[in-house]
Amino acid sequence: MIEAVGVDLVELKRIEEVADDRFVRRILSDHERTFYENIADPSRRLTFLGGRFAAKEALFKVFPTRDGKTNYRDFSIINDSSGKPFVETAHLQDGYLIHLSISHTKAHAMAFAVLERVSHNSP
Repeated sequence: MIEAVGVDLVELKRIEEVADDRFVRRILSDHERTFYENIADPSRRLTFLGGRFAAKEALFKVFPTRDGKTNYRDFSIINDSSGKPFVETAHLQDGYLIHLSISHTKAHAMAFAVLERVSHNSP
């Protein structure tokens, strides 16, 4: 059963304007930052950062109760072997799944997140 959805759209130009080291450290988890720092192509680095920012904003919309202590680094967006993004976070309770999609154009990055409650009942 779908519990919540979140979507976010960002202008990559805006991300480019604010993307200093402080911003990167604030947005990306350690795992994400290691990956980001190994991207050689500047345009790919920008879409990666913009996509992660949009995804985390979408995740904030999925988790309705924020304790004021949750931050961007609490979520780590990793890609599986086929390139599909998935979320690692301590905020996800047992019995729930997060579905995430990230997309980019030259000008924008967007993300769509779905929080699903899964039933463990057998038919």
